[in-house]
Amino acid sequence: MFCEVEFLRHVAVPTEDVDTNGRPPTTAIVSSLLKQLKMCKALEEFGYILGVTKLKTVTNGKINNESLKYTNFLVDFICRTILPVKGEVMTGVVHSIGRYGAFLKSGPIKIVYLSTRKMPSYYYFVEEGGKPVFLSNDLSRIEKDVVVRFMVYATRWNQPTRDIQVLASIEGESLGPMARWDEILSLPVQNPPTLEFSACDLVWSKVEGHRDNMDRLALVPFARVDDFVRGESNNKDCPTRFHVEARRRRPPKMPYKPKVDGILEYILYWCSFGPDDHRKGGVVRPSRSTYVPKKKSAGRPNTKRGCTCHFIVKRLIAEPSVALVIYNQDKHVDKKGLPCHGPQDKKSVGTRAMYAPFISEDLRLRVLSLLHVGIPVETIMQRHNESVEKQGGPSNRDDLLTHRYVRIQERNIRRSTWELDEDDDVSIGLWVESHQSHVFFYEDFSDTDPFLLGIQTDWQLQQMIRFGNGRLLAFDSRFATNKLKYPIQSLVVFNSDNKAIPVAWIISPRFSRSGDTHRWMRALFNRVRTKDPTWKLAGFIIDDPLCDILTIREVFHCSVLICFWRVRHAWHKNLMMRCSYMEKRAKISKALGQIVKDICRGCGTLESLDNFMENFAECRDFMDYFKAIWYPRMGPWITALKTLPLASQESSAALEFYHNQLKIRLLNENDPDIYQRADWLVDKLGTKIQAYFWLDEYEGKDDFSRYWKDEWASGLTAWRKSRTIPNTDVVTEGDRVKVIDQKDRDTAHVIWNPGSEYAICSCSWAEKGNLCEHVCKVIQYFRDQGSTLPSLSLQQYNRGLIEMLKCPPPNSFIRDHAVSLAIWVNEQLRAQFANGGQSGGSGERDETVNSGTQMEVDLELC
Repeated sequence: MFCEVEFLRHVAVPTEDVDTNGRPPTTAIVSSLLKQLKMCKALEEFGYILGVTKLKTVTNGKINNESLKYTNFLVDFICRTILPVKGEVMTGVVHSIGRYGAFLKSGPIKIVYLSTRKMPSYYYFVEEGGKPVFLSNDLSRIEKDVVVRFMVYATRWNQPTRDIQVLASIEGESLGPMARWDEILSLPVQNPPTLEFSACDLVWSKVEGHRDNMDRLALVPFARVDDFVRGESNNKDCPTRFHVEARRRRPPKMPYKPKVDGILEYILYWCSFGPDDHRKGGVVRPSRSTYVPKKKSAGRPNTKRGCTCHFIVKRLIAEPSVALVIYNQDKHVDKKGLPCHGPQDKKSVGTRAMYAPFISEDLRLRVLSLLHVGIPVETIMQRHNESVEKQGGPSNRDDLLTHRYVRIQERNIRRSTWELDEDDDVSIGLWVESHQSHVFFYEDFSDTDPFLLGIQTDWQLQQMIRFGNGRLLAFDSRFATNKLKYPIQSLVVFNSDNKAIPVAWIISPRFSRSGDTHRWMRALFNRVRTKDPTWKLAGFIIDDPLCDILTIREVFHCSVLICFWRVRHAWHKNLMMRCSYMEKRAKISKALGQIVKDICRGCGTLESLDNFMENFAECRDFMDYFKAIWYPRMGPWITALKTLPLASQESSAALEFYHNQLKIRLLNENDPDIYQRADWLVDKLGTKIQAYFWLDEYEGKDDFSRYWKDEWASGLTAWRKSRTIPNTDVVTEGDRVKVIDQKDRDTAHVIWNPGSEYAICSCSWAEKGNLCEHVCKVIQYFRDQGSTLPSLSLQQYNRGLIEMLKCPPPNSFIRDHAVSLAIWVNEQLRAQFANGGQSGGSGERDETVNSGTQMEVDLELC
């Protein structure tokens, strides 16, 4: 057993180390003490001395008469000792085996003898090769390097060697050879492809050594321990929440030996309804004896009911990326073996013990999001209580949301600050340390690389797994380049309405290279695959031809598409500002659209741009802008448009809509100097900006419509809005088309170049350079009529099929399979568009499939 013992010792300290006041340094005292104790080794009465824990007093020193170089001090100190006591259970490692017993080592105790008389049912046996072992009837083994749990049967003090000799015994329950680590580490690492998983999703093992009462074992990735804890907490039969009851962690810089059973981290998770029992007659641990039952049931009554359910997580030195989960007790029962909470406990009916003691993660995110966007606490609680009343009273843990909890969250948000330090760089470092779960990549400035920070919250990770698996991921490479100190790069996925949802933000200086993509992309991919090993992208959309395409293909193993929305938006916006005549705008826009089409078909060159600038030289303002800004950049764009598939117009509309949403929600500060603070940027992205995008997916956001601001701007993209416009609202007048406004029926918007993405519309949204729903509706209308060609995306897809048919592989079976797959895809698209057409108010025909105006075309281009 471990003891704390007080001793008095004379310690000699070099006189030169003593200060002018006659006081020795503490390090010198401790160092001299340790040298003496090491020579002492052990004491018969107190056992082995492990170390000094506290210095109580140090008397005034006296110079040694024999040697003036040292000064003697009388030291009163406390040290920790270990003394083996009869009946105590200990563990040791076998270091040698003989015919009549085995010798073990247990910490500082070098001689522990386990006689054959004290290990019944074990028989001495020599294997092939001369290896001696003790084998039992149930095939458990005691051999060299095996860990054995034993009971101290007797002890003897050896004065010459100053050792305590121990006679061990394994007679009794839970004694004997412990689990063999080679067998534990040979277990498969299980990684269920779900966001959360529980014990029923794992295959549990019982490794030889623990006999009948051995605990269940399983290996899971250490990064997914939190997912396992959440899955166990969401048990339908007995909802609860597991908390960390005890934790031991080895310091990162602490040296250690590479032992197979060494532990980097030890975590004990216990059901929150235990282990103490605050019920009448319950048992409370001595360390918690200060608990005084309250007269009034405030907060969470009856939360401690003596539940014994718990499990242990060990992070091993041998495999730091793997966690060993040991389930000691998987039943939610008290010490009497009776259910103590949940539906199975009849005494918990009518109390909070029927449900989990804390609200769900979804409700927590909802409350925080509503508070971040400015919804009052009273309004949140009023809407919540109304929904509970409608369903006839509380039925789950979320229905028990309290006003006190929401008020505390509101107070925490109000008191929080984004400026953690006056120095912006220091503040960013402090933010990263306190938000490790939100950071998937971080590198500060160095001699070779610039600053780079990758942000992804838990909710964004869930959305990336949910909407990115087997679908598209888009990269918005630039945002607020001229306003923010560190511009934002966004990764977005598309939900069921094909709206863009940001799933990661990357922040870096303006001068950072596009080739820096490899620094964070691999870290992001590994983070996602850790949660879902089956996750795989169908395609990656970029909006910059200088992006590191090779890295994208190497990391995600998918095709890369190019999106032209940013260029079209800039051309359209400047054309509306720099050219005053609508007819001239229409001609210039039509010419630009034709040049892009020629490039995508493989016949466009820089000469086409030269001819374009000569033909419209009279529009001096726009041509000067085009020649200065875009003409030097068109070389990489021409190469990208010729070699990469072009993303669909619906993808472009979704990215453009996201870009405008982020602009409204982020760049709305009164003080422009705040944009030069990176700590403000990361704090707002992780709080308010995520809150707005989370509320976009929340079905009950209309209940708070009275508090809506411009930042709440949501709804459908321009492409989706166009599907709600009936064909009867489209009127053709010569080479122009009028589309009746859906809100003001007396207003009609005139469209030039109808049927083209480069059409010009008279609405206010299009005048800002955006792709409006009127232009999208006319494109769909003309394709339904068969009066315009399919989209460039579908033309590229068809051209790829034709080229494949012209150059068949040697095995015709592969070609037949490819053709049948293309036919199957066509049928799926027909069914998809037919369902969408019924809800859109306009009849869909077979030509709609060939128009290629849906995002599914992007998937097929991959």
